[in-house]
Amino acid sequence: MLASILLFVVGLVVLIFGAEALVRGAARLAAILGISPLVIGLTIVAFGTSSPELAVSVQTALRGQADISIGNVIGSNVFNVLFILGVAAMIRPIRIAEQLIRLDVPIMIGVSLLTYFLAVMGGSLSRLDGVILFGLLIAYIVFSLKQSKAEGQEVQDEYAQEYAVKEPKNWQTMVKNFALVGVGLAMLALGSNWLVEAAITIAKSLGVSELVIGLTIVAAGTSMPEVATSIVAAIKGEGDISAGNVIGSNIFNLMGVLGVAALVAPESIAVSQQVLTFDLPVAIFAAVVVLPVFFVDNIISRFDGFLLFSYFLAYNAYVVMRAMNNPALGTFDVFLMAYVPLTFFLLVALAVRHHVRGEGVFNNKKQTG
Repeated sequence: MLASILLFVVGLVVLIFGAEALVRGAARLAAILGISPLVIGLTIVAFGTSSPELAVSVQTALRGQADISIGNVIGSNVFNVLFILGVAAMIRPIRIAEQLIRLDVPIMIGVSLLTYFLAVMGGSLSRLDGVILFGLLIAYIVFSLKQSKAEGQEVQDEYAQEYAVKEPKNWQTMVKNFALVGVGLAMLALGSNWLVEAAITIAKSLGVSELVIGLTIVAAGTSMPEVATSIVAAIKGEGDISAGNVIGSNIFNLMGVLGVAALVAPESIAVSQQVLTFDLPVAIFAAVVVLPVFFVDNIISRFDGFLLFSYFLAYNAYVVMRAMNNPALGTFDVFLMAYVPLTFFLLVALAVRHHVRGEGVFNNKKQTG
């Protein structure tokens, strides 16, 4: 057991450093090729921070371990919204760009619902489903690149401050960064293999399902690059980067990670009844709940952050209690059935009040950064 925990930690560290090397190398190559910092932030960084999820889910899909593959993506999406945005906002309130509320969040909600629909229809994600999801990812990237041209100067400057790369444009720099990308990819492959091996052993030792391990430990571990990127950006006051990274990563997780996993899996990726009836609906709720949060004043306040973080604690407590067949689970069910709807309707009521008063984002045409 101790050896497995050590292997898990080492695999996670290798994954994180691999993701960092991949993002750094790819971002520098893009900058050398003349791609704007805004586009780098919206695509390479947002998607690059999801590379650990991609490595783990593809690895498990190839092995036929559907529960870890699915659980990793769903758990990561829940973790990204409820934990990362929650903690980041509690550190410092985050101002949200209008485009994120008008466009990217609805896309995240739509893709979450589509994933649920595809999974329910067949009880699994087939290769055709993978083609659909990955095709939508390509369309989203192309659309994002076109939209980025219309961003205001304030947003452009914010991303330039974070992602502008000043390196000599010569063949030595190109070779160095290509090597960095190669090393990053190799570390992702190695780290994901170690992490998956250890996660399976830990699950068996604890007597819990691979799904539980995927939803909790693996999901949190593979989301560490998003944690670092978003919280550091929040501390710096770069709200667009902090929130945009989370939303972009969630979209990539569903369309890219699940799409590729379904494409490479020897058979369809089976989606358990437990995932369909509870975990996927929670991921949809996590996507939906940010809309009223973002809508009020274009800001995620400290109170909003605390609320998101409390949802994260409640979800993980439920997952663990369910796995252990805890006798207090029934009482906890009653608490959740009251707490979640009440707080969600509170958020909606606040959003509606601000809209009526003309304070909401749809009444404020000024682009915020």
